[in-house]
Amino acid sequence: MTQPLKLVAITGPTASGKTALAVKLARRFNGEIISVDSRQVFRGMNLGTGKDLEEYQEVPYHLIDVADPAEIYHLKRFMDDSAVALKTINEHGSLPLLCGGTALYLDAVLRNYELKGGEPDFTRRAEIRDLPSTELAARLLKLAPELYGSLQSHELKNQERLLRLLERARNHEMATDNELFDQYRKLVIGVYFTRSEIRKRIETRLDRRLAAGMIEEVADLHEKCGVSWERLEMFGLEYRAIAEYLQKKISFDDMRSSLLNRIRQFAKRQDIWFRKMERSGIVIHWIVNGNFEQSAALVNDFLHDRPLPEPEIRLDDIRYG
Repeated sequence: MTQPLKLVAITGPTASGKTALAVKLARRFNGEIISVDSRQVFRGMNLGTGKDLEEYQEVPYHLIDVADPAEIYHLKRFMDDSAVALKTINEHGSLPLLCGGTALYLDAVLRNYELKGGEPDFTRRAEIRDLPSTELAARLLKLAPELYGSLQSHELKNQERLLRLLERARNHEMATDNELFDQYRKLVIGVYFTRSEIRKRIETRLDRRLAAGMIEEVADLHEKCGVSWERLEMFGLEYRAIAEYLQKKISFDDMRSSLLNRIRQFAKRQDIWFRKMERSGIVIHWIVNGNFEQSAALVNDFLHDRPLPEPEIRLDDIRYG
């Protein structure tokens, strides 16, 4: 009897140590890692995206450094590339470990999105065109928190921009007939820290990366690789803030303060998406501090078809004041 294919996903908010946990699990269970990060696909964007390639060492990884920053890399391409990676890992007889915090990408694999795309729906746009930008923004937040989170304050007032993003979000429809992803049984492990702990970890990591040369990385992307300021700003967070600093639009202190705030807001938006995933029926086993032995025991039971315990933590049950 053919054994069902299995994959393990490691996720969690930014700065939670997902990569370190995934690498340890890969070493113990003969795994290969598929990055689930919308920016780690780009070459030359290392510190700002937290690739942490030195942690991998001998562990094989996929979907890192597969595109130039000038290229458009979207969800459909990720789905196609991850399918190829899964087939390759299966041929190697290894365990696929998805690792990353781009919740939209992870959700697409776990729930088997079918991306239908198509031409702009001008009829639908006309139906909602007269809605105020605040209502359009509220709809986008509910439908696609990560798209909403990529916008700056002035973009939240741009009606045409919001209409296009709402259309884009609606085109990311979910289906259940994706044969490849349906072949896999899936275990999802989340690295859990309290919100206050994540805030501290974000600040510590930010200062470490700034000291390690993150500003120089962004400067090189512009000066040596020819990536425009506009394109860098589109990558958001670190690249947007540092691009503004390098253009002398803001001071270093203002850049750091603004960036710290933006990353913390991003972590909150990730939390919103993870809660949405739980409500949709995806079981996430949140492990406090990403404890390795507890995570490894869970993976071992999963691989041996033993009953898994109910998650001890459910984000949707946690309320912050």
